[in-house]
Amino acid sequence: FQIERIIAGSDGVPRARAGRITLKVWDGRPKSIPTPIFMPVGTVGSVKAMTPEEVEGTGAKIILGNTYHLYLRPGHERVERLGGLSKMMSWAGPTLTDSGGFQVFSLAALNKIDDEGVTFQSHLDGSTHRFTPELSMQIQWALASDIVMAFDQCPPYPATREQVMAAIQRTLKWAERGLRIRLKPHQARFGIFQG
Repeated sequence: FQIERIIAGSDGVPRARAGRITLKVWDGRPKSIPTPIFMPVGTVGSVKAMTPEEVEGTGAKIILGNTYHLYLRPGHERVERLGGLSKMMSWAGPTLTDSGGFQVFSLAALNKIDDEGVTFQSHLDGSTHRFTPELSMQIQWALASDIVMAFDQCPPYPATREQVMAAIQRTLKWAERGLRIRLKPHQARFGIFQG
């Protein structure tokens, strides 16, 4: 990541920064993403009601895929057999996959959180699944996304200070565990902090 310029307000005080993320994506060609940027969401491998060409026509440079949803349907193994998320979508640009943490935790009535990970029920068929920091990394490895997000605990809102601190500590421990999982050479690993 390289900061290209600082944007100041009328009083001369810095208000924002513009930068550029350069990635080596699945096809071996470096891709550049200006920041800040609008990132369309392709939850299960497509931006609803748009072709990849139409998404590109909006000026979008990256698409977000959802690890939780791609794990459940069509399945990360199938996406891997199809050549990864970008190839499956026919998208020439970079992709980012979230960790699955937000979706797992947003289904609070269907999950059980402990220090090792999260056991949850599928919103599709009620089947039981377990995500750990390691499995989140392994799923994203199979999806072959260009930016991989660390598995995190997303605390509810509102939350007490104690709940937030416990979620932060668990997220940090999970990030350390996730770092032990090897990714593909083109994949960049990013941390996340919710809220």
